[in-house]
Parts: sequence; C-alpha cells; structure tokens
Amino acid sequence: MEQKLRVGILGATGMVGQRFISLLENHPWFEVVTLAASPRSAGKTYEEAVGGRWKMDTPMPEAVKKLVVMNVNDVEHVASTVDFVFSAVDMSKDEIKAIEEAYAKTETPVVSNNSAHRWTPDVPMVVPEINPEHFDVIEFQKKRLGTKRGFIAVKPNCSIQSYAPVLTAWKEFEPYEVVATTYQAISGAGKTFKDWPEMEGNIIPFIGGEEEKSEQEPLRIWGKIENGVIVKATEPKITCQCIRVPVLNGHTAAVFVKFRKKPTKEQLIEKLENFKGLPQELNLPSAPKQFIRYMTEDNRPQVTLDVNYENGMGINVGRLREDTIYDWKFVGLSHNTVRGAAGGAVLCAETLVAKKYIAAK
Repeated sequence: MEQKLRVGILGATGMVGQRFISLLENHPWFEVVTLAASPRSAGKTYEEAVGGRWKMDTPMPEAVKKLVVMNVNDVEHVASTVDFVFSAVDMSKDEIKAIEEAYAKTETPVVSNNSAHRWTPDVPMVVPEINPEHFDVIEFQKKRLGTKRGFIAVKPNCSIQSYAPVLTAWKEFEPYEVVATTYQAISGAGKTFKDWPEMEGNIIPFIGGEEEKSEQEPLRIWGKIENGVIVKATEPKITCQCIRVPVLNGHTAAVFVKFRKKPTKEQLIEKLENFKGLPQELNLPSAPKQFIRYMTEDNRPQVTLDVNYENGMGINVGRLREDTIYDWKFVGLSHNTVRGAAGGAVLCAETLVAKKYIAAK
C-alpha cells in the first residue's frame, strides 16, 4: 500500500477503543488520525481524556497522546477527516444503530465491534477466515442506504471465537448438535480487576444476552446470501451457558459435538491444523499464520500460557477426546479483546481493503 488509509476510532476512550489504538500502532496499512468519544471527552487531548483509565499492558502510543478528541456526535466533521472508521461506541443499541448509519451515509465505511447491527439483514457479520463472501451483501446495503462507498460491516461476539472456527474446520463431518460452556474474562465487560474487585476469586454464572448470542451468531456466520440479505443456517443446533470467571483476558470454551459422519481423532486434528481462510491466502497484516493450533498436552490450552498465541489472533484447541453421550469433546481458547474484538475488526478491515470495499476517499 503506497499511502496509509486514514482511520478514525469512535468510542476511542473505552477498553475496546484502547485495544484498537494499541493494535494499530505501526500498522502497515492504517494510520489513526482521528479519535472520537462522548461529549465529556471532546476537546481534551487523548491522554487527558483517558487519564488513569488506560487499560492495556503496553504504554499508550506517543502518536495518539496529543490528538484532540472529537465529539462522536459531530458526524460530518469526524467523517471529513478519515477514509473509514472503527466503531466501539458505548451507547444504547438504538443509538449505536443510528450513529453507525449516519457515518455510513457520509460515505464513510464503518467496521463495528458493536452488536447493534449484527442482525441487520444486509449487514455482513464476518470472521474473515470463515465467511468473507458475506461482504458481498454490502452492495445491497449501499442501495438501501443510498451510498456509493459508505456501509457498515460488523464482527461477531467474542464468546464464539473459541469454538465456531473449530466447528467450521470440521464442516465436512456434519456437526449437528453442540453443547458449549464458555468461561469468559472480565475484559469482555470492559473491566480490569482494579475496576471490578468483587470478581477476584469469584465466578458469576450470568452474562446478559451472551448465551443467546453464543447460540445464534454462529448460525448467521454459516448462513448464505439470498435476495440481498443473509439467511442463517439451521444447523448445528447450539446450546450454551456463559460464565464470568476471574481472568483478565481469554475466553475458554468446553464443547461437546455430535456428527452425522463419524470422524477419527486424527482426521479432526488434521482439519484443525490445515484450516486456512482468505486472510492466510492473502497474507493480510493481522492474519495469524496458523489460525488454529492443536495442543496435545492434557493441561492445555491455558489462559496464562496460550492466550497471546499468534499475537492474540489464533485459536487454541486441546483435550479432544471421545465422549460417552456426544461423539467428541474439546476445549478451545481465544483472546477476547484481540481476536474477539478489536483484532477481529482490524482483520475485517484488511479483508475489506483487499476486496476493494475500503479505499482512500
């Protein structure tokens, strides 16, 4: 890429906004030029607006410290400064839907981390290794919005990243019934232990809306485009429980699967290790070289040892074994704020650039 694309981050002061900033530091294609947040942050430098709330392990990049935060509601002004935006705003669902559409209508592509548009029929919800062809629905969305280059694309929920890619790798064996329990990190709620001391040594067996997302969103990813909208798949049927655990980063899933065609363990592992998608074929900047890693040790994957595999963009799988009621069971692990949030959105944006949906204004 001869010239970097100018990027804006909506909701730049929150945890996912911060993750976008840390991931985009030194990105070969993208340069963060605009940060937007709520009116209470607007007018301050980014360093002032965030204050002591910087939650990343790495220091705040020097390049953003002195950027003056813009008001996210000043849509025309923000949009005039960028080629596209990442959205991580913290608002109600209806407000998010409205503001993301407003940005799209300024002819600014929006790559969103939010859930508000995940079920809008002509908005693609994409894991680039699994369903990049869903980006084709953008042409129908543009007709609805009346835009030439503006659109919204979203990435799915963080909870499904540790098992949906695995089930995709095993598609030819026809998984039809899945039971999953996810053990989810506190950063998924935008918090650290400093913000949420009651999570230390604690487990909370409820995360609002998460179980429904975990059961339904994979079916939309595996769906297909019909008449300009995405029609979700009907199988595999998934039932899920989602539990908050005292871990900072990393969602773990314990998963049981029934298959119509009975695979061997060797076949299942081989499919995982050889599973590639468009990001690997195109060698996109954020794409993990090895998307899914199978670990043979009984006590892996572990959050502390494995969550940052492939810079947090890879999936770890272990403990694959036959089950007495289901056919096979396994444990998956993914980084919830990298692959599951900002990193997944960055990879979507890279794929959209490669497919020529995003370009310089």
